[in-house]
Amino acid sequence: MNCPFCTFQDSKVVDSRPTEEGQAIRRRRECISCSKRFTTYEKVEEIPLIIVKKSGNREAFNRNKLLNGIIRACEKRPISLSQIEHTVDEIEKFLHNSMEKEITTELIGQLVMDKLKDLDEVAYVRFASVYREFKDINTFMDELRKLLKDKSEIN
Repeated sequence: MNCPFCTFQDSKVVDSRPTEEGQAIRRRRECISCSKRFTTYEKVEEIPLIIVKKSGNREAFNRNKLLNGIIRACEKRPISLSQIEHTVDEIEKFLHNSMEKEITTELIGQLVMDKLKDLDEVAYVRFASVYREFKDINTFMDELRKLLKDKSEIN
């Protein structure tokens, strides 16, 4: 770490503590050469996620869009906001841990449906009907049959 005063390339850490948010470490340093003190911050470098839409357009990952989509699917269902936020946290963690820079909406949609299937079947069908763009009642019934089949295989 270069000293901001004399540009000497070595310093020692005098004090180290987490920031209030806990997202970074604040370090007080002292220059070995001029003995002046300065502060540095250390934080984890996050890989920005880019979402590739069905149309081929790309946009930055937006946690709120994911959260709002799941909230809409869960409206008037016995699912707490903390359960929904936990679901979004799990999906976001999976996406970041994949180390992929570009994620398709198909993958995100499938992750959401997998989580909703375990959380609430009605919310799952609601989300699937929008995500898979059901064209008619037969497409809707096909999805319900798959859900019932999966459920009977588990039991």
